[in-house]
Amino acid sequence: MTAKNPRPDPARSPALDKRKAFILATVVYEYVATAEPVGSHTLTQKYNFGVSSATIRNEMAELEAGGYLVQPHTSAGRVPSDSGYRTYVDQLMRPEPLPSEEQRRIAEEFRAASRELDDVIEHTTRLLGQLAKSVAFVVAPQRDSQTFRHIQLIWLSERTALAIVVTSLGVALQRPFEHDPEVEADDLTRLSNRLNARLNGKTLREIAALDFATLASEAAVPVGIALAVEGVFRDAAGSEEPPSVVSSGAQHLLDQPEFQDLRKLRAILRIIEEQKSLYDLVADAMPGEGPAIKIGHELGSDEITECSVVTVPYRFGEGMVGLLAILGPRRMPYARLLALASGTAQSLNRHLSDAEIR
Repeated sequence: MTAKNPRPDPARSPALDKRKAFILATVVYEYVATAEPVGSHTLTQKYNFGVSSATIRNEMAELEAGGYLVQPHTSAGRVPSDSGYRTYVDQLMRPEPLPSEEQRRIAEEFRAASRELDDVIEHTTRLLGQLAKSVAFVVAPQRDSQTFRHIQLIWLSERTALAIVVTSLGVALQRPFEHDPEVEADDLTRLSNRLNARLNGKTLREIAALDFATLASEAAVPVGIALAVEGVFRDAAGSEEPPSVVSSGAQHLLDQPEFQDLRKLRAILRIIEEQKSLYDLVADAMPGEGPAIKIGHELGSDEITECSVVTVPYRFGEGMVGLLAILGPRRMPYARLLALASGTAQSLNRHLSDAEIR
């Protein structure tokens, strides 16, 4: 019978001495590499601990008692628990540099990338999934956090006009809207000029909170047209909508022995297919300043406890605009995937800053 993997409980997990820490790190390394439970004999044969197999076996038993390891079967070796992985990631894992070959691949991909924001996000997701050989997903920039650059109001007919709102990341909205018959093309031009002078550098979230009646008075235009444009800005901000999430690489789950159970695989695929469910896995990382790793039960879903997620923010200018994420088995090479996500995020940052994104 398979042992349950307990939730991490730092209060119950004793501090590790140097030998136990080395053994735990080695078990994680071996299990990530082989997907097979690790026994004391394997450790003694492959690594120079300077002690007998019996001593290693006793140390592993103590690590199990402390909640760092679990034994899937009575006759098998041991595998890391959520708590064991968490201790490894937080205390024992050594940073890995991104290999030069992958650095070149990422740089070349972004040099050839589109300047259309949606295409850039999809391109980044596919690239990250291919390199990680895991599920990759990217949380696209939230529109209300984007910085206003320009608005153009174009008179179309006696009752309609076209609004084009441009932000730091391109065109946020382009749509017609209705206005009162007395509004003329010159009114729209004056209002456009006033808005461009007053709003430059503000976020769409900040603009949505402004008094547009006052802006109408300043621009000497009918208040009705300003209130209609206020609705345009609310639509451009899209603050009621969850961020868009683009995913790629679900086929890589088929290569992992953990997911040969089709029931587990279907449950995970359901989450991946639903944007909101996927976003919920990482929503609390959105305000964060740096990389984060969630392991097993930390993801908050019983259907996905066999997985972990590595997240890295990407930025445009001073603020964070989105998140890169890699989802795979708990038995993932955390240091390598963290380096890969971080390197990809840095290249995406540069692309967003250097390219004229539309």
